[in-house]
Amino acid sequence: MTDTGSLLAKVVGPENLLMEDRVPEEYGHDESLAVAARPPRYVVRPAATAEVSEILAVAAMQRVPVTARGSGTGLCGACVPGADGIVVSFERMNRVVEIDADNHAAVVQPGVTLAELDDHAAEFGLCYPVRPGEPSASVGGTIATNAGGMHAVRYGVTRHHVLGVEAVLASGEIVRSGGKYVKTSTGYDLTQLLVGSEGTLALVTEAVLRLKPRAGHGATVLAPFATAEEIARAVPCLLARGLDPLALEYVDMLTMAAMTAQQDLGLGIPQQVRDTALAYLVVVLEGQSADRVEADVESLGGQLLELGAADVYVLPAPAARRLIEARERAFWASKAAGADEIVDIVVPRASLPRLFAAADVIAGDSGSIITGCGHAGDGNVHLAVFQPDERRRDKVLRRLFRAGTDLGGAISGEHGIGTAKKRYFLELEDPAKVQLMRRIKHAFDPDGILNPGVLFD
Repeated sequence: MTDTGSLLAKVVGPENLLMEDRVPEEYGHDESLAVAARPPRYVVRPAATAEVSEILAVAAMQRVPVTARGSGTGLCGACVPGADGIVVSFERMNRVVEIDADNHAAVVQPGVTLAELDDHAAEFGLCYPVRPGEPSASVGGTIATNAGGMHAVRYGVTRHHVLGVEAVLASGEIVRSGGKYVKTSTGYDLTQLLVGSEGTLALVTEAVLRLKPRAGHGATVLAPFATAEEIARAVPCLLARGLDPLALEYVDMLTMAAMTAQQDLGLGIPQQVRDTALAYLVVVLEGQSADRVEADVESLGGQLLELGAADVYVLPAPAARRLIEARERAFWASKAAGADEIVDIVVPRASLPRLFAAADVIAGDSGSIITGCGHAGDGNVHLAVFQPDERRRDKVLRRLFRAGTDLGGAISGEHGIGTAKKRYFLELEDPAKVQLMRRIKHAFDPDGILNPGVLFD
């Protein structure tokens, strides 16, 4: 056993240290389609913040790179480790420490999954509203990438629900920021700086999360449209009229076909409508009163028809549930269909028609297929790119990202940069901002041992 291995074994015990050929394949990858797996030299499974502190102290002394890992459900390669590095797996730090019903807050360790947190919150009539689409995702991972999801149109993304964190710096020092309070004007907001930092600044070992009251009633409405551009133009109108949906999703024809086929899901839409609809709008409403939800559905139906929907379908609860599950698993449907990459560009929602038009031109010019779905309510689209030639695909991605940034958007709305999109990020982002980010990185991690190669070279 190497010196580093011996030191790590003293921290977590030999049974919680995996080395070299004993490291299972799963620790070397996430779900990115474009980033190759790379097994680490060490995997450590700490049980407490103090152990994480000691691990990072060892790594700092030995100058060994460290990558944090939750459930490995990310899509940008951010938890793919260095070949000679340490993976800190939070699978044993998976405790819901507290559900504070009075303050609508949860205190959790990073290895807790979203499904586990939701189950605990439900016992108090509360919910954690961030739903990135994968219930097995860990809280720590969603904090690292600032995950979003379908509920972001109403509730926002992860950073809007992280009230505080406990974190370990690269030196091994433990810091706490924020708490169960909902506002602060006391120095730099380190909590929000760590959210979305992809494990490059510190390792979060505990989080205080904002919870919301659980709604008692809901309804799901499906509206076919002739084009995705028509949906994109309709969405701002719906929101301007006071619609406050839980989810507001667009799904194009090809993605809907793949989703429903994978789930063996029939939605009762007549064939003649399916033949003319190139895109669908899915609207989820919720509320504490059944009468109010019913009234909102009736009003919504009239507005959708006025805005160009071919028809409006209020789905029965079982079909609605399965459709939302299918939408949450759209990535897997695209992967099964052979997609070569998935991107999640975000633009101002009023600019979605122009982004869709640009994607059509890019697909035609390059001989690619570009399909997708996305969060129409917040301008975040998930495009599946089918282009097996690596060089041509690189040009397609660059043009898509350029189209998004030219419209005032960003490369990623919720998946993160990781290593998959790093070269595009460094090329398209303002150099002054990148240099500022590098200086922040150096202040937190002067020796560069935390997730090196993610975000920056």
